[in-house]
Amino acid sequence: MTSKILISGGTIINEGQKFVGYILIDDQRITQIGEGEYPFDHPTETYLESKVRRCCADRSFEGADSTDSTEKREGAAGARFSFEIIDARGKIVLPGVIDAHVHFREPGLTEKGDMLSESAAAVAGGVTSVIEMPNTRPPATSLDELDRKYKLAYSHGVYTNFEFPLGVTNDNLPEIKKFNFSGGQIVKLFNGSSTGNMLVDDPHTMSALFAEFGGIIAAHCEDETIISSNTEFYRKQLGNRATAAVHPLIRSAEACYVATARAVELADKYGTRLHVCHVSTERELSLFQQGRVAEKHITAEACIPHLWFSDEDYARLGNLIKCNPAIKTAQDRESLRNALTINKLDLIATDHAPHTLAEKQRPYWDAPSGIPMVQHSLPAMLELVSQGVMTLEELVEKMCHAPAIRFGIKERGFLRTGYKADIVIVEPVAKCAKDENAENEKVGPGNILYKCGWSPLEGTKFGSKVTLTLVNGQVAYDAQNGVASDVNGQKLKF
Repeated sequence: MTSKILISGGTIINEGQKFVGYILIDDQRITQIGEGEYPFDHPTETYLESKVRRCCADRSFEGADSTDSTEKREGAAGARFSFEIIDARGKIVLPGVIDAHVHFREPGLTEKGDMLSESAAAVAGGVTSVIEMPNTRPPATSLDELDRKYKLAYSHGVYTNFEFPLGVTNDNLPEIKKFNFSGGQIVKLFNGSSTGNMLVDDPHTMSALFAEFGGIIAAHCEDETIISSNTEFYRKQLGNRATAAVHPLIRSAEACYVATARAVELADKYGTRLHVCHVSTERELSLFQQGRVAEKHITAEACIPHLWFSDEDYARLGNLIKCNPAIKTAQDRESLRNALTINKLDLIATDHAPHTLAEKQRPYWDAPSGIPMVQHSLPAMLELVSQGVMTLEELVEKMCHAPAIRFGIKERGFLRTGYKADIVIVEPVAKCAKDENAENEKVGPGNILYKCGWSPLEGTKFGSKVTLTLVNGQVAYDAQNGVASDVNGQKLKF
């Protein structure tokens, strides 16, 4: 007997379309998608055993009891199939989110997070695939260390699908060449200092990298000379009185623009495939072109912290929203939001980067930069949909389709026949989301899954929530039972 899953009655959002329909899943893959009700008299089915998954709705699927029921159908194939029916009526069905920028902290920084804990948080937020950055301890800047990370993922288990880029340093170009020769797809370049001490500031290394690497360079762009000068100035001016409010003045808009312009210039010179991570300023947007992501060799991402917060929030949240690049002005935030809708910015990621609360409570100069965000990115963006910032179709384009297209990820990011069944079901944004009595998901200690145990969004009431996440056709998370214990993600294919 072959096990199948039928998702029925939900509003499917995919490839610019919206319709009420069904998705049939068999052996990790989507086998059918259709509008309206699933035709149970289809000639390839002769047997139906219905099991209603009640985590998605309090009511059972129409035509099935709340307990197991059996109904025979006549057909040509003579086969037996077992259907598990997921009632998605009144819900929204999306492709699983691909987060192209996360830090899960393993190996070496596991007091902050690890592959298992952070991927659990990810699937609880509807994220089914991640690209996890190399600035761990030790950093993944050699093929041996990269291989070690994959072995850790396979041995520990990861709930999401995953890919690990190789990190660039001032002196590891021989490793980059071997990585390129072996078919490596992505390297991570830090033009500004960040967790892991992987700063690349040698112009010869930069030129050689852009000239010779055939894959995609994912670049953190901040000019270290400007940052160092600003740091020296504000240390003298403020000393121990400095707070997180000074962070966007130190890691300034100018520092971002100068570094991004340098990377774009090199990519144009050599025809390099460049992806600029976490764009944070209005000024940087002038360096990018509008257009379809598939037609660009230079792309750029917006990250949730820069789309959600502004520098006005430092007074309330302090070091909890200290991140690199820094959260800037409300005008910068509005410009980033607009740039997504006109296709100047190509995709949305989180730059999920957990630190312990004790670390964040240190004085400004000693507190690390980074924000845990992967569990709450989809609910946060759905909130922006409810505010009219973008449409549901645009959200799916930027969080699901575009990452798959940009990085060449096979068989994921879309709801298509034959693709892996990475799917998320969410409660839609409530029209009464601003009503205190509305059924909102409030972020709090009881439902934060990050190993660090905190979120700058704590106390936020979202008008929507993830109720079910499927990874490779398996239930990885449901709102009633939490994260499954027996689901393992797969290495992404390119």
